Parts: sequence; C-alpha cells; structure tokens
Amino acid sequence: MSTEFSALLQKVHQLHDLDRAAQLLAWDREVIMPRAADEIRIQQMTTVRRLLHEMFVADEVGELIAGAASEVQGLPEESFEASLVRWLAYDYDRTRKLTDDYVRREAETSGRAHVVWREARANNDFASFRPLLEQMVALGREKAELYGYDEEPYDALLEGYERGTTTAEVRAVFDAVKAETAPLLQAIQEQGRPVDDSLLHQPYDVERQKEVARYLAEALGYDFGRGYMGTAVHPFATSFSRYDARITGRWYPDFLPPAILGVMHEAGHAIYEQGTHPDLARTPLARGTSSGIHESQSRLFENIVGRSRGWWRAHFPRLQEAFPAQLGQYTAEAFYLAVNKVQPSFIRVEADELTYNLHIILRFELEQALSNGELAVADLPAAWNDKMRELLGIVPPDDTQGVLQDIHWTWPSFGYFPTYALGNLYAAQFFAAACREKPEIEAELAEGKTTTLLAWLGENIHQHGRKFTPGELVVRATGRPLSHAPFVAYVTQKFGDVYAL
Repeated sequence: MSTEFSALLQKVHQLHDLDRAAQLLAWDREVIMPRAADEIRIQQMTTVRRLLHEMFVADEVGELIAGAASEVQGLPEESFEASLVRWLAYDYDRTRKLTDDYVRREAETSGRAHVVWREARANNDFASFRPLLEQMVALGREKAELYGYDEEPYDALLEGYERGTTTAEVRAVFDAVKAETAPLLQAIQEQGRPVDDSLLHQPYDVERQKEVARYLAEALGYDFGRGYMGTAVHPFATSFSRYDARITGRWYPDFLPPAILGVMHEAGHAIYEQGTHPDLARTPLARGTSSGIHESQSRLFENIVGRSRGWWRAHFPRLQEAFPAQLGQYTAEAFYLAVNKVQPSFIRVEADELTYNLHIILRFELEQALSNGELAVADLPAAWNDKMRELLGIVPPDDTQGVLQDIHWTWPSFGYFPTYALGNLYAAQFFAAACREKPEIEAELAEGKTTTLLAWLGENIHQHGRKFTPGELVVRATGRPLSHAPFVAYVTQKFGDVYAL
C-alpha cells in the first residue's frame, strides 16, 4: 500500500500492541494476580492507559489518518484499508474529546472501585462501595458532557458500545420486548406444566465441572489451541489476538449451569474473536464490531445452541459419564427441560432465557436515572429492589444478590448493559437468517453439531471484525434492520413447547 497508509498502519500496530498489553494486565488481575498487588496494578494500568490516550490523540496521528484517507479514496468500502481509515477517523475524533486528566482519573478510580466492589460484594456491604460508585457515576456524567449529545446524556455513553444507536431506539425495542413477552411469561406461570430443575442443584465436583465445560466449549467450536480457560469471580472473555482468545468460568459445588452455560457463553465471545480475518491483525478492526453484536454470539451459543434439545441429546451422555451419581438416572429430555426452566431469579448471569431481558431493562432504566441525575447512588439499592419487584416479582434478600452482583459499574462502562439484551435480539435474527439460507443447520443442531452454523457466522459476521457498524452488519447479514420479532417468535415457539402451552 502507499507510503501514507503504511506509516499509519505502523503507528496503529504500536498502539494496538500497547492496548493488548493493558488488557493482559487486566486479565491477569482477574485470574492469576495475588490480591496484595492490587495497588501496584492500579498504578501500572493507569500509566499504560494514560500513555495510550496521549499517543492516540496526538496531532501526528490525526495527520496520518488524513493523509491515508486521501490515498484510500476509491477503494471498495469493505476493503481493509478503507475500513481501517474510516474506523480510525471516527475513533480519533471521539477519543480527542476526553482530556488526559479525565483518562487518568477514570483509570485510577475504576481500579480502586474494582478492589472495593470485590470485597463489598463478598461482605454484602454496599455502604463501603457507595463512595467509589458515586465517583464512577460522576465520571460517567462528565464523560457524557465531554463527548456531547443531542437528546440525552445516556446517548453519549451508549454510543461507545453500540455505535449509531440512540437511547430512544433502545427504549422502544425494549418496550416492545416487554409488551410481547409478558403474556408468555404469565401463561407459563399460570398454565404451564411443571418443570423440575432439581437435578441441577446437587453436589458437583468442581474439577469435573471444568473438564465438562472444556469439552462443551470445544464441541461448540472454540479452539483451545488458540485459547485458555481460567477462573474468575465474574466470568468474562478476553482476546489479545485471533490466536489468543481466552475465557473464564465460575464454579459452584452445588449448582451446575454456571459451569456449562456460562462457559459456553464466554466461548461464544472467544469464537467470534478467533474468527476475525487474519488481515485485520494488530488493528482495532480485529474485534467485535459492537458490544451488542459480540453479545449476540455468546447468547446464541449459550441459549439457541446450548439450551437446545438436540444439543443435549448429543452431549448429555458426556455429562452422565462425568456425574453418574447425579445424572445417571435422568434422560437428556429431562436435562433439556431443566436448563430451560423459566423462573424469575436474582442473579442476571444465571437468569433463564425468557426473563434475562428484564434484568437488563432494570439496569438500563437505573443507569439512565443515574446519568440524568434523577437517582442518587445512596438510593440505588432501594431503587434496584423496587425494579426487581416491578419487573420480576421478587426482591433480593441482600445487596450481594441485588445491586452489588455485577462488576460493570466498577468499570467506566455506563451504557454497556443494554447491549446484553440487544445481543439476544441480534442472536435470534442472525440464527433465523442463517437457517433460511442454510436449512441444514437445524438438522445438524439436532445432532449436537455446529459446523454449518459456524461457517455461516464466520462468513457473515466473524471475519469482518469492526469493518462495519452494527446497523450495517445486521442488514448485510440478515437483509433487514434489527427487529425484536425474531426473538419473540423464537421464545414463543420454544417455551410453548417446553411448557406444553
């Protein structure tokens, strides 16, 4: 390629390598690092983040982007060169709106908030976390003002995770999901046949859980030759390149789903990153295009695949082999019904497929109130419990199972939560499109196989990384903009069958 683009690409490679080094520090903190190193690690991560920001927003980078933009004019929109310059121009303009001082304060406060949250969650002590959370909320409001917005502060924050999507658009689609799934939930509760999930609540050896989780992740298509599975308080996936995409799990000695469904969820994230095109390596394009699209892959593999009847017909014998005393007397059908039981619960990451979106809507509405200044952090636990009662009909017995359960508010990530529910909607729409184009997918899934589905996802989603916005990608892959209709159709059919409605 030309001299200007080559110079830009060299700079991009440097920035990307430093960014991945920062991510490695974060991954290590969650999985391996001794707790005594917390304070030093905060300083290390703050230094790297501050230097990265200074390097990226420098005038030199803007000049390189402008020069390369002139040289790539006329190239196809989907080309690597045009896509990279387009993304960098957008990100450069947005990132320059944040001051060096703000980036430093955000990194330091987030690092400390994370440490305090971890202890507060373990000790059911919201009061100890409140001062740091108040600082994080204030930083979120400040960030919204620095970015700027047309309608409401939350728009500026949401843009960082779901580019081109407004709060009003999310609110409208969430309202539609609530309206159209509420009757199904009511019918299940009032008319559905009993579903017994007691088989999931038994003693399960943790080391065997890890073995089974590894087996299931590999069966989905996760490549352990380019991956690793660790343990974390709050499961997550991290990618350093398509050749190093790591996952984590959480293990309960008396409850099986987090080990199997949680790991399949994180494997979905990692499979996405392992599938990015090699040409995108060491650039910001070698990532998922948005948090919502990323979440669509984890939710698709966790739920549409991982909670399907065919999947467990094929793979339940492996679970029985690992846990003969617990599962030897049960059938694959009994296990399938158990992992699809609909029952409002306190913990988001363990919520059933139907009520999960209500957990996200709760957080979406609270985040807007915090960002707008309509809700004080001091009143957040009570507001959380009120929302739980309103949306799910239950109230957490303590803050550990309520307002303290998620790690996200220790990060500078206000605006992130809605993408989880958007991911459910994207997942259903992608799966419906894939099955229309490749009808054999459903027959393969009935045998516990994902070969054709993985190929379709790789061709239409994974390989592109961040070359397209989420709105552009969903239209390219499915032929239409995001709609809640495929998700509603999917859960109506599935749970109508599970509950014999």
